[in-house]
Amino acid sequence: MNKKTVRDVDLSGKRVLVRVDFNVPIKDGQVTDATRIRAAIPTLKYILEQKPRRVVLISHLGRPKGERKPEFSLRPVVSVLAELLGVEVAFADDCVGEAAQKAADALPQGGVLLLENTRFHPEEKKNDPEFAKQLAALGDIFVNDAFGSAHRAHASTEGVAHYLPAVAGFLMEKELNYLANAVANPEHPFIAILGGAKVSDKIGVIEALLGKCDRLLIGGGMANTFFAAQGYAMGDSLVEEDAIQTARELLEKAGDKLLLPDEVVIADAFANDANTRIIHAAEGVPAGWRILDIGPGTVEAFRQALDGAKMVVWNGPMGVFELDNFAKGTYAIAQILADSEATTIIGGGDSAAAIHKAGLADRMSHISTGGGASLELLEGKTLPGVAALDDR
Repeated sequence: MNKKTVRDVDLSGKRVLVRVDFNVPIKDGQVTDATRIRAAIPTLKYILEQKPRRVVLISHLGRPKGERKPEFSLRPVVSVLAELLGVEVAFADDCVGEAAQKAADALPQGGVLLLENTRFHPEEKKNDPEFAKQLAALGDIFVNDAFGSAHRAHASTEGVAHYLPAVAGFLMEKELNYLANAVANPEHPFIAILGGAKVSDKIGVIEALLGKCDRLLIGGGMANTFFAAQGYAMGDSLVEEDAIQTARELLEKAGDKLLLPDEVVIADAFANDANTRIIHAAEGVPAGWRILDIGPGTVEAFRQALDGAKMVVWNGPMGVFELDNFAKGTYAIAQILADSEATTIIGGGDSAAAIHKAGLADRMSHISTGGGASLELLEGKTLPGVAALDDR
């Protein structure tokens, strides 16, 4: 972590512009999961303790595709943020222009303002310099605490940093310290676990981790493509036909470092009440059936592989954990990690959701707030939102 953080700059009397990641689920005008809002609180409290002139927060929400759509408004975040932060939070109906400037100017000393969704403007994703300059005009110092968006070169994550002194918040710092350390300087035995649906999304990560880890355990839908590469019948299972040759090459390259499931749970429908059977993957999946989880035998094999690990990185569930009957494998792996003495780093996205759903979040060393960003960091890529910050 060779970037400056909020500790390295004087915030007293300054207008502080903070990029947060408030891309949270909202249903019927209510925030249904405030994890990402909570994650920003330590940085925001620290900034407020430094007696700034004001604090202006910018974030995106969802994919409104450059249009103003009410269902993607950040307004519902205000009450949740105010309660968690313990201060009044104002809201501006736009992130640039007169509405934003007026709302910012109206703030009392040390006041907090949340701006409307940056993605209501197509210039945000285009990283338009003029749009970035308008955002930057609202602050004297830029703090980026939105790790979940750091892999995007957008105006509010990368562009603004060209116009203001730019530093990392505590969440950004913590994410980089854990994830970058896992890539650059892992403790051994270092075990990586990858799941989720697609091999193609994670080819770069698999190749990067194979060069670093002692074992790589693969589950979830992506394992099916590796099974297909070995010639196993897959029935109606999700298989990426275009990635079979890549999977074959990865298997040859990895040798016995890569561990695939043996026992799997198959179902005759993609439904929670489907009929199920446990089979060995090599037997082949019958027509009309599909693999939806890892079986107890695989859980045991993975437990043995994880025994004695010093560091574990996990990204992607082991099955269709959204359906309770096919969440057992994912939850079993989560429990193994919770009981482990290893440093346990959970990639964001579905992995984080599964850990929270299993009630084991407080027993992990670190749960990332960024799925795509954590994958790119594990792959060894430079994140634009991080590269743009000032060096120490």
